[in-house]
Amino acid sequence: MTKRVAVIGAGVSGLSCIKCCLDEDLEPTCFERSDDFGGLWKFTEDSKDRTTRVYRSLVTNVCKEMSCYSDFPFQEDFPNFMSHAKFWDYLQEFSEHFDLLKYIQFKTTVCSVTKCPDFSETGQWDVVTETEGKQNRAVFDAVMVCTGHFLNPHLPLGSFPGVHKFQGQILHSQEYRTPEAFQGKRVLVIGLGNTGGDIAVELSRTAAQVFLSTRTGAWVYSRSSVGGYPRNMMSTRRCNNLIAQVVPSCFLNWIQDRQMNKRFNHENYGLSITKGKKKKAIVNDELPSCILCGTITVKTSVKEFTETSAVFEDGTVEANIDIVIFTTGYTFSFPFLEEPLKSLCTKKMFLYKRVFPPNLQKMTFAIIGLISLTGSILAATELQARWATRVFKGLCKIPPAQKLMAEVVRKQHLIKRGVIKDTSQDKLNYISYMDELAACIGARPNILFLFLKDPRLAWQVFFGPCTPYQYRLVGPGKWDGARNAILTQWDRTMKPLKTRTVADSPQPASMSHYFKVWGAPILCASLLLIGKSLLFKSV
Repeated sequence: MTKRVAVIGAGVSGLSCIKCCLDEDLEPTCFERSDDFGGLWKFTEDSKDRTTRVYRSLVTNVCKEMSCYSDFPFQEDFPNFMSHAKFWDYLQEFSEHFDLLKYIQFKTTVCSVTKCPDFSETGQWDVVTETEGKQNRAVFDAVMVCTGHFLNPHLPLGSFPGVHKFQGQILHSQEYRTPEAFQGKRVLVIGLGNTGGDIAVELSRTAAQVFLSTRTGAWVYSRSSVGGYPRNMMSTRRCNNLIAQVVPSCFLNWIQDRQMNKRFNHENYGLSITKGKKKKAIVNDELPSCILCGTITVKTSVKEFTETSAVFEDGTVEANIDIVIFTTGYTFSFPFLEEPLKSLCTKKMFLYKRVFPPNLQKMTFAIIGLISLTGSILAATELQARWATRVFKGLCKIPPAQKLMAEVVRKQHLIKRGVIKDTSQDKLNYISYMDELAACIGARPNILFLFLKDPRLAWQVFFGPCTPYQYRLVGPGKWDGARNAILTQWDRTMKPLKTRTVADSPQPASMSHYFKVWGAPILCASLLLIGKSLLFKSV
């Protein structure tokens, strides 16, 4: 009998889960509370439904080749970094190509997910949903939760004395869509993440003045790298990942500091990371220019508010503030779950490989997409879904609940004693995490074997960008088009850029020329490093 799987949420993660269920001959039913798919990528003009959506000007931070479904590349003429509308078009193409929409029940809210009385034997779940005021109940063999990070706005008003007597307008970034209503206003943006940087930059074109308050500072990356190539494709590479594992972190941090300050000196711009604070980075091409032009003023954290002013920790005061926008993130919750499962699912570091709760006798419940990575979330959620569906079918095994819970208890004790830190808020290394999941399903590429079998492909896999197609080369879910997708990924990258041909323009030395000169020495050194790394792991 075909197993039935409930998928909660039809965003990027939910679409991955529907497809992966179909790939494993499972029967998915997806419940989506809104009237369309795409989750936060479906733009709306207002925030009346209190659902988190993208703002109108949003542009992706991860380029198309690094953030696509692993067996469905973007069209070659799509820009490398795209507007939310273009990205939603891609989701629509993906959904229609694999015929996913017929498995989604729109305008349906999940009210509760509870274990069936015979759960210890069957692993089944009782799911209660509500559609237009009518409740329905159904039994499913497995559940995949894809509700993501961005559920409830985190508005820490209690941390800002005097905020309740502030006479201006207070918003959370969830409510922000367009800049027109801020024309001529003096705006304070609190929080320097990707959203805070984006909103501050956009408002700097219409507001009278924008103040950007940050407690910690941040490294500010551009979307483009050396030569104008997408930064993700230049930095997220297996060779770089290997170097990071064998070279002392203090040396790597020193190099990073020097490289980041070459573009502009972060200390001069008020953006340097406060000593003792955890390093973080944002992607913003325009923020330095706005600071340079004076349309954005960077400030320290807010000490307190008066009726019309903000007083900062360094003693400075900015008067006549009209609007305060908190870009202070979100909290996530699972109101449809019962305890103790609800509490365990909110503690990311206690989920087995960030997917499975540790306390279940039957592993028929998975959290998909509740992760922070140094790379594409989309690619990771797809791999999570591929693994989870194979666990549901019994094709992949994971440790028993007793062992997983013992590990949870051990970590809790170590955190209380200060031996280890709670890493729930840390970003996981993209390649390491992807390889870890891929190894669970047998889809991790064997680099040494690949160099012997297909040197041209191996070169691109190891020295080129770690694109999602690499996890379709071998194992379950192998895609015949993966090799070609990897070998042509730079063609798709350059296609939307080369829209003007210049006759008789001088041609720089080709990349293949450099490969011929330096290829053999680099290859030998890399193979030695790989062998050394494997040797240490086996000891």
